[in-house]
Amino acid sequence: MTVRTCAAAAAILASAGCGASSTESTPKNLPPVNVQASSLKSGFATMDRLVEAAKREGQLNVIGLPRDWVNYGEVIDTFADKYGLKVNELEPGASSKRELDAAAQLKPDVFDLTLDMAVQKAGSFAPYKVQGWQDLPDDVKDPSGAWYAAYGGYMSIGYDPHAVKPPASFADLLKPGYRVALDGDPLRSASGFGGVMAASMRSGVPHPEQGVALFAKLKQAGQLTEPAKANVIVAWDHLNAARSAAKPEDWKVTIPRDAPLGGYHVQAINKAAPHPAAARLWQEFLFSDEGQNLLQKGWARPARGEAMLMKGTLDTEQAGKMPKAPGPPVLMTIPQADAAKAYLKKEWPKSVG
Repeated sequence: MTVRTCAAAAAILASAGCGASSTESTPKNLPPVNVQASSLKSGFATMDRLVEAAKREGQLNVIGLPRDWVNYGEVIDTFADKYGLKVNELEPGASSKRELDAAAQLKPDVFDLTLDMAVQKAGSFAPYKVQGWQDLPDDVKDPSGAWYAAYGGYMSIGYDPHAVKPPASFADLLKPGYRVALDGDPLRSASGFGGVMAASMRSGVPHPEQGVALFAKLKQAGQLTEPAKANVIVAWDHLNAARSAAKPEDWKVTIPRDAPLGGYHVQAINKAAPHPAAARLWQEFLFSDEGQNLLQKGWARPARGEAMLMKGTLDTEQAGKMPKAPGPPVLMTIPQADAAKAYLKKEWPKSVG
């Protein structure tokens, strides 16, 4: 992902085996169903025919979808009830890398991945362009349809307002009284890595050494701790917003003006999906107005949000409750992320441990 295309996508976050046969007896003037098709129009002609093909398969295998992550529990249940399909939830806690590493063994139909992992493994996915394809910015979708962003968010600082003053920047976390936690190990967790990168931002450019240095100082001062003991948690804003929604007086969320780091999670269909029609139906549902609003209900920022706002289909009441963004996000390029990961792999164990 380039700097130029990163800028194009920023507006979205700121705004709010046992499969069916490839042919069947078809109505007059409609082509045969092709469950491996790259679009609804080319493979099914209508949503009804896609639904019929998915129902014949009877089930869908998802992986790496915790039910408390961006409202996926309600998303999965709504999809299952709407279409009468059984959803098999494989390894809900799997990381993006684990999802891909386990694909041959567990046989998921679909993936939910960080952008960098999707780019690396694009050849493993079956191209498919959902009906809302044109609503997605060019830089958060593969031109061939191999992967495409469903939702995104900002890296944020969540804090206990009874214990500390609202931090205006990451530098404020070095002040006495702040007990700070990352949302995971930055060498293994995308959220933990994003926290270090947000702290590293200077004029929209990541400087990994500065992010590591800040957390090293926190560690040396005895202020770096685990989430259960923290009065500050650095995490994606949808995670901190969910905490705040549960206890609005006890947890607040801020996105520092000097470090508006953003990120997307993208969707992809397994090229070896055992239920290819159900996989395509899942994508159509996730990117429908209903699916996108359900993700926003989980405090994620829907990838089609800007277009839905213009069309009047976005849940504006929920959008108004989202943590306030200071402006368009900074989206790291793949080379920037790769360089930062290499630096952290070498320096984090020595400096922070």
